[in-house]
Amino acid sequence: MNQYILNTKTQDFINKNLTTDISKLLFKGSSFENITIQELVEQIESKNKCASKLQSWYEVENIYYPNKLNIEQTSSEITANYKAKLLSGNTIIDLTGGFGVDCFAFSSNFKKVTHCEINGDLSAIAKHNFNVLGKQNIDCIAKDGIAYLQQNKQQFDWIYIDPSRRNDTKGKVFLLEDCLPNIPLNLKLLFKHTANILIKTSPMLDISSAINELNFVKEVHVIAIKNEVKEVLYLLERDYKDKISFKTINFTKQEHQIFDFNTNTNEANYALPQQYLYEPNAAILKAGAFNQVSLQLKLYKLHKHSHLYTSNELIDFPGRRFKILDTIPYQLKKLTTLISNKKANITTRNFPESVAQIRKKTKLKDGGDTYLFFTTTMDGDKVVIVCEKQFLSN
Repeated sequence: MNQYILNTKTQDFINKNLTTDISKLLFKGSSFENITIQELVEQIESKNKCASKLQSWYEVENIYYPNKLNIEQTSSEITANYKAKLLSGNTIIDLTGGFGVDCFAFSSNFKKVTHCEINGDLSAIAKHNFNVLGKQNIDCIAKDGIAYLQQNKQQFDWIYIDPSRRNDTKGKVFLLEDCLPNIPLNLKLLFKHTANILIKTSPMLDISSAINELNFVKEVHVIAIKNEVKEVLYLLERDYKDKISFKTINFTKQEHQIFDFNTNTNEANYALPQQYLYEPNAAILKAGAFNQVSLQLKLYKLHKHSHLYTSNELIDFPGRRFKILDTIPYQLKKLTTLISNKKANITTRNFPESVAQIRKKTKLKDGGDTYLFFTTTMDGDKVVIVCEKQFLSN
């Protein structure tokens, strides 16, 4: 952490150049003693990334920003505040503190927060920012969180941990044991220091695999922003052995789409396309609530693997809603004749061809008011459902 970056003139330079071409700044070089142009550019790029992700931090003067990778890996303000509402008590320890966004959110609901961060420079940055933000109840420990627990006997109301994927792990699918720290390996240690654990993982981690690796999972939370899954949370309670509750939320500009369910084995209800079509949001799909959507909302599923739903009455729905205009067999000639302006929004669900392949065959361009769902019905037929987007009136 370079303290010279916090000088008034340096901060003025950073704020005045937030929209300046970075390549021009790099070519020009630094006019500040003890500060390289690379350090200035790092502050500019990282601050720009926080404009929407951490808006309240962005608006505060003298926040010190780490590199872009740290900003990309940190929780957003939306997801941090969501997590903070789940927890409360006297003490919480964040074993992988990072930039400190989660700790900042936790500090409103706990008397004392401990921020552990193995990277000394990042720990110093977090400590500085907490002071700037007026948070006096957060202690920063520049040490590996697991090692810190091993070296003391302190008890906490909650332990929070955000493991990072090891660089040597190949492929998109990975396990918790492939992350640092290795939570399954250290679970016994964690429960020696608390009865409650909250784990944040990447959306790429398979939920069922994570549950199998852990003990005492009480709740699973899937958080999406604008229909993109950002985090999956696992709430553990020592000795908990009852059913797991699944909670999904999708934050959009218009609403917070919430859908909760418990694990069950009941089969969905099925039907051919009726008057309306429903596509669940990304959080529901990630949580695997395929049958529960049908059962809770009294909708019919088109096919076991299609994950599209239908009804004759329009209902409020945690996802996209459409009015069905036509359902036709998958025949290219009939389809291209039907779409006169050669534009359509295309989605495939349980269909043998990709969107790119369909566009190449049909010559349909993206856009317009027509929505085409290429899918398979309960009868096994390959069909195209022609729709227009539907909005509920207030």
